[in-house]
Amino acid sequence: MDLGLRNATAVVVGGSRGMGLAASRCLAEDGARVALVGRTQASLDSAVADLTDRGSPDAVGFAVDVGDAAAVDNLFAEISGRWNGELNVLVNTVGPGASGSFEDLTDEQWREAVEDGVLGMVRCVRSALPLLRKAQWARVVNFSAHSTQRQSVMLPAYTAAKSMLTSASKNLSLLLAKDEILVNVVSPGSIASESLVGWADSVGVDGSDPYRLMEAIDKHFGHPAHMPRAGLPEEIGPVVAFLASRRNSYMTGANINVDGGSDFI
Repeated sequence: MDLGLRNATAVVVGGSRGMGLAASRCLAEDGARVALVGRTQASLDSAVADLTDRGSPDAVGFAVDVGDAAAVDNLFAEISGRWNGELNVLVNTVGPGASGSFEDLTDEQWREAVEDGVLGMVRCVRSALPLLRKAQWARVVNFSAHSTQRQSVMLPAYTAAKSMLTSASKNLSLLLAKDEILVNVVSPGSIASESLVGWADSVGVDGSDPYRLMEAIDKHFGHPAHMPRAGLPEEIGPVVAFLASRRNSYMTGANINVDGGSDFI
């Protein structure tokens, strides 16, 4: 299916690794011009080379800490100059990583969860809005998590931050509807990301085996799915690419679960 992304401009925050990279690859394969934002230049350089090979013209990487508001403003000023002041797609994948029980998490860990999980997205959207509004069409896709609908006692700060992001995204979809800018949320379930695989290895489980990984997730976090295995990052990418594309012409304010099946309200 042609998603209508050829020569579209797209920024993927957290796009050099894991699910962000999977989404970036799908955008690149459809011909989008992709800018990656991350913290590590080496990872960005490797990902940019990969996207170029997959057909993305003008792929580029920016090493930026989205916790720095001035740096984010400078980033989008540079992107504006590079792409004639227009941006079609903004994808925000960065999220908080702290885990622990409610009574064990410190104030600083709670602050970090909100900083990493919400405010980075807010800064990026705020700085990108003039570019999105100038484009002929525009989409925003933010990453939440299915734990906002299926609680885990080991993820209270993470889940609270993701819930805040989901709510803020819904509000943003309402604000931007008059501009016909579509805003949606993707909520991945138990996906074999680099961090989750590393965690499994640390508790003596072969994280590279998605079936064993799901067993460990069920045991430690109580997050099983109808499917007997964990998902893969490349199973998230096509969902993001559709939501970010011109093919998605009327879906906005939605929260799309990609979680292998779960019971939730």
